[in-house]
Amino acid sequence: MKSIFPFFLLALFWSCSNTAQTNPEQLAVINADPIEVPVQNGKAKAYFASGCFWCVEAVYESVIGVDEAISGYAGGHTKNPTYEASNTGRTGHAEAVEVIYDPNVVSFSTLVDVYFASQNPTQVNGQGPDRGSQYRSIIFYQNQEQKDIILKKKAALQKQLDEPVAAEVYPFQKFWVAEDYHQDYERYNRDNPYVQNVSIPRLNRFKRKMPEVLKENH
Repeated sequence: MKSIFPFFLLALFWSCSNTAQTNPEQLAVINADPIEVPVQNGKAKAYFASGCFWCVEAVYESVIGVDEAISGYAGGHTKNPTYEASNTGRTGHAEAVEVIYDPNVVSFSTLVDVYFASQNPTQVNGQGPDRGSQYRSIIFYQNQEQKDIILKKKAALQKQLDEPVAAEVYPFQKFWVAEDYHQDYERYNRDNPYVQNVSIPRLNRFKRKMPEVLKENH
């Protein structure tokens, strides 16, 4: 078995203690009207940020009704964000995923349930060893109905846990697709120490919580 010590060194290197600065540009993002992405060819899109996008992408791609999850960046105030730029914590962006799904098979409400079941909902500015505003939890809504669903589920979870739920609720504005090497990273890099020690265990914890939503091959 490989030593996980190098993994922790890498985690420390990748982590960032900066928080997203609440500057006028970022406030404009938070207070903007949501942009609704139209359903195309029967497929809808939803957007979530929950720590490392490698992990979140794998979680959603295991769910019945989800065609694909794409890694990228959302929630910030700069254009054309990159992995390196978002890691500074100064762009306002978080690592996020675009979930392409069939709303006749899986509802937005269920996707929100998947979101909360696949993370530590009380961890602020990160998930697991990944720390910094680029790893913060955000659920993006595209209309009032989605916002109501998110807020209702968040309030219920806070009551159940008896402590604050860290997920921020943002109006969706823009999703920027991440660099090619990030796409399907967990699937193609199963021996990577981070994938072995963080991504796969996180996926397996989710599977145990919501087995009823899993595709047959999972």
